[in-house]
Amino acid sequence: MTCTLFKVGKYYHYRFRLAGGERRQRTTHEINHRRAHAIMAKAYADAVLLAGGLQPIPTLAALIEQWEALRGPNASASHRRGIDVFKRRHLHGLGQLLISELDTDRVEKARSDHLATRKAATANHWLRKLKLLVRWAVKRKIIAALPWDVPMLPFQKTPRVTLPTRSTDDWFAALDKATTRSPSTAIAVRLMYGLGLRESEAATARWEWIDWERRTYTPGITKGKEAVPIPMPRWLLAHLGARRVPQGLIAPGKHGNPLPNGFARYSMQRANAATSLTGITPHRLRGTCATLLSEEGTPIQTLQAVMRHKDPKTTMAYLEVNMEIASRAQDRIEDKIHSGRKIGGARQTGPTDD
Repeated sequence: MTCTLFKVGKYYHYRFRLAGGERRQRTTHEINHRRAHAIMAKAYADAVLLAGGLQPIPTLAALIEQWEALRGPNASASHRRGIDVFKRRHLHGLGQLLISELDTDRVEKARSDHLATRKAATANHWLRKLKLLVRWAVKRKIIAALPWDVPMLPFQKTPRVTLPTRSTDDWFAALDKATTRSPSTAIAVRLMYGLGLRESEAATARWEWIDWERRTYTPGITKGKEAVPIPMPRWLLAHLGARRVPQGLIAPGKHGNPLPNGFARYSMQRANAATSLTGITPHRLRGTCATLLSEEGTPIQTLQAVMRHKDPKTTMAYLEVNMEIASRAQDRIEDKIHSGRKIGGARQTGPTDD
């Protein structure tokens, strides 16, 4: 059935009849023919979908509002912040398009706009956010599949830092000095380092989630809703034991509320400066925890459980390469080859044929 667009006074109206005989007539409240036609086309498409028991296709901006209302309350704080930043800063002209109209050309153009002022790694993060939202629409059967085919951009991975074990004591001493007015911050940072907690998980950590007898901590509020007991190192148990109370936040902020977002940024920057380190952030403390456990022989499947990742490939991405381990292995191999022999008063530099 064709739709009809006509004027009543200064505004355009539309009229169409559905397959069951229902007649629809509405005003577009528009005096511009092109915009009025777009409103009519969407109204007709939505009516057809609703008549067939399907949901109308929203714009990307409307989809984000639906996600925030329906999915947001159950998502982590960092997840909600990421979607909020995407909505406010990074729609790049896609917001008013129906999600079914987000084809390959439009998404690639929007990504090019993003790349005009940002690095390739952030463009991939931008594409992940867009995929997350539209795949949510696919799960809700609003559309059948992603309407674009845009691969991630290849980029040179930059080395990421971990907190060196030889600098750990000095770094935490500097952190304690920087947090004399907010000792809870230093406690929360130790939770990130010792247990691999995310910043939001450290801010919401509670005493009643510690099993002192079994030496485990079970995060009660996590990004992926996992409840996995994590073994606690002895030094962390001793540090917390002196402050132990029956219940409540382990590291409370003002008035007993959880510490705010970004609570550790300033004090960690001061600790970095005091110890001549760069790049130590809450997320890199989580990576340090995973890397140190891996270097001590923890299997990847155990690490995955400790870090609470659904995919082991995510865990692998957290692990940094320590060339000192390879160097020590080379020394052990050399010892085996030479069996402690010395040639000409000095150890031979390579294997021989004898």
